[in-house]
Amino acid sequence: MPKKQKFPHLLGSKWTAREKTWGWRHFQVVNRQDRGAWVFAEMVASCDPNVRFWLNAKLLKDRSQWNAGWKSLKESEETEETEPFEVEP
Repeated sequence: MPKKQKFPHLLGSKWTAREKTWGWRHFQVVNRQDRGAWVFAEMVASCDPNVRFWLNAKLLKDRSQWNAGWKSLKESEETEETEPFEVEP
């Protein structure tokens, strides 16, 4: 049986950065690289295809940095308000 692929729906997925990243908030994954245990995503700004960068795909799971899909600023703020705040002991 083949090994299960990490992040099987990564390619083509859309993301909203919680903070501006290189001047933009909306990105799409246009490429992926599997490097052993690591998976990397190439992100491209939706409004400027010249803005590209690679990041560890695990970072996309961090809701303090990224939201799945393209969200408006208001939707992003509402999501932030409804997320539980965790305090480390």
